[in-house]
Amino acid sequence: MIMADAAQQSEKRVFERPHALLPVVTNYCPGCTHGIVERLVAEVIDELGVEGKTIGIAPVGCAVKCYDFFGCDMIEAAHGRAPAVATGVKRSLPDHVVFAYQGDGDLASIGMAETVHAATRGENITIIFINNAIYGMTGGQMAPTSLPHQVTQTSPYGRDTDGAGYPIRVCELLSTLDGVAYLERVCVDSPKNVRKAKRAIAHAFQNQVDGVGYSLVEVVSTCPTNWKMTPEAAFDWMRENMLSYYPFGVYRDVQAEGFANAAEAAFARANDCPAVSGEAGR
Repeated sequence: MIMADAAQQSEKRVFERPHALLPVVTNYCPGCTHGIVERLVAEVIDELGVEGKTIGIAPVGCAVKCYDFFGCDMIEAAHGRAPAVATGVKRSLPDHVVFAYQGDGDLASIGMAETVHAATRGENITIIFINNAIYGMTGGQMAPTSLPHQVTQTSPYGRDTDGAGYPIRVCELLSTLDGVAYLERVCVDSPKNVRKAKRAIAHAFQNQVDGVGYSLVEVVSTCPTNWKMTPEAAFDWMRENMLSYYPFGVYRDVQAEGFANAAEAAFARANDCPAVSGEAGR
């Protein structure tokens, strides 16, 4: 008995559920990456020690019930309005950590105006963006991120670019805005890429703690159910088709550019404008 007690005391726990992720069953389909990403978010919250002052904004979509999964305070936003709600919360409670968790239909379709304007204002919030190229919860309709010729419930012959245009690349779009501090596109299809995704998410949260500015991490993901594939086939399809259209990488990082925050970087880029430099009218 004494030997058993000694062995237990010498054991070191190396893996466990993050405290910020509640011990509940999720509603996600087999092969869905939401569960992986939400675990990474919870791990980052734990490691930063900010669970007690973190407020998450839940979207409308497959992740609508993430308010039941995270241990921090959560607010449910109307469809697409998560950045606006996050803005209000952060401005009211600037010492809190505020993140929005959104899918592509929520963020890039009905919520595109909120997304663009929160980014261009440089709101000091963190956005976790899941891009699976389809509307998941409501049946698999074509999304702003659906690929050319991709078959969905509302594009049974494939996305027609003549009528529907081309997909929106969110990181590339937001990288043109002066209020943005950090943008990175990642994936969670392998242990190596999961580790990279966690580093990106940690950087996005740390930016907010440090007051650097608006940060968004895009996670290229799968939807086996609405793609009508097995989880393995869905990951193969994603690698073969999505990653060439949505390549990994850092699309903006003002600190890597040598600036303290997004506002400083924006001023430097516009300092030849008389109105910005204060020379207008002199």
